[in-house]
Amino acid sequence: MIVEDLKEFLKTAKPSVSVIGLGGAGCNITTWIKQKGISGARIIAANTDANHLALQKADKLILIGEKLCRGMGCGGYPEKGSEATRENAAEIKKEIEGANLLFIVAGLGGGTGTGAAPVVADIASELGILTIGCVTVPFDMEMSRREKARDGIKLLTEGCDSVVVIDNSKLREAAGNLPLRDALAVANALVGSFVRNITETITQPSLVNLDYADLKAVMEKGGISAIGIGEGDGEERVSKAVSQALATPLLDISDMGATYGVLIHIVGGEDLTLEEVAVVGEQILAKTPNTRRVVWGAKVDPNLTGKVRVMAVLTGVASPFITGEQVVAQPVKELPKEVVKPMREAVEAIAKHEEEQLAVLTKPAETRKEKIERISKAAVFSREHK
Repeated sequence: MIVEDLKEFLKTAKPSVSVIGLGGAGCNITTWIKQKGISGARIIAANTDANHLALQKADKLILIGEKLCRGMGCGGYPEKGSEATRENAAEIKKEIEGANLLFIVAGLGGGTGTGAAPVVADIASELGILTIGCVTVPFDMEMSRREKARDGIKLLTEGCDSVVVIDNSKLREAAGNLPLRDALAVANALVGSFVRNITETITQPSLVNLDYADLKAVMEKGGISAIGIGEGDGEERVSKAVSQALATPLLDISDMGATYGVLIHIVGGEDLTLEEVAVVGEQILAKTPNTRRVVWGAKVDPNLTGKVRVMAVLTGVASPFITGEQVVAQPVKELPKEVVKPMREAVEAIAKHEEEQLAVLTKPAETRKEKIERISKAAVFSREHK
């Protein structure tokens, strides 16, 4: 095969990737991805709220349930979200048909995202598409919404190969005194970063390419997945980043030792070496000894010279939140300072680097009065956005 033929073959050999955002939070995430720019993926935004949908950035906008919802949303009812999505099932099928990989992104706990995601997953499953759900879960204080989210995840796992779950309460534990709006924005940025990084690593040349077949092997039938992030600098930057990523995954896990697979994405400056990439994999494997599959990809970001950032996705995990063992919301636990500080710094680094408009600032420990006021404001915000 001559060089020209090989280049032509490579154009058609790249996996086709689609990303669909469902509901308000899902569309916000796909807009974030579109604005940041992504190579190798088609972006679709779908919502029952016409006003919100009109503000989104995507390659394709779909107003779902036009007859049922009349462009005014689902009112927080997942059943209505499901019915609205079925109304547009043929259109959605046409838009995702031909894709090798589909990311379904949504915030669960409301009506459209919670109801639509399982329906889209079923459509993708019928088409034989490798489907990864990427969802966020409401805070502990939003008990009724968390119940809806848990039910939505259970349905979503039936159609998805793997569902990556980010619990906003775990993000709050890790990052400390993040304002509510900033915490939601950081959660969206984490989902967006995951989708963007994985897509570009399998479709674009990287320091270490993540092969589509490898991604499929670790995510296919991977069940529930948790994500952890870490960043390190200095001589021990790799160890620091790995320790942080595994110390506080953004979803409660019953037993990390029972993890089925690990997907690792590494980003570093131009001084990142292949030896460091290999060490990351070795260290994570040492901390998840029963893991059956470990795959990784790595890319260079000139803005991270002197640092290493690790995103670890643990697949096939058991979570007490999802199994129902944690039905009643528990108070946020105080994590050890040696865990909170580096994890918070890593989350803030992503917010500052990936989403410059977020002002994630370190604040002094709040007083009891300040804490009561913050929780009260958050409760009002939650009710207004149901």
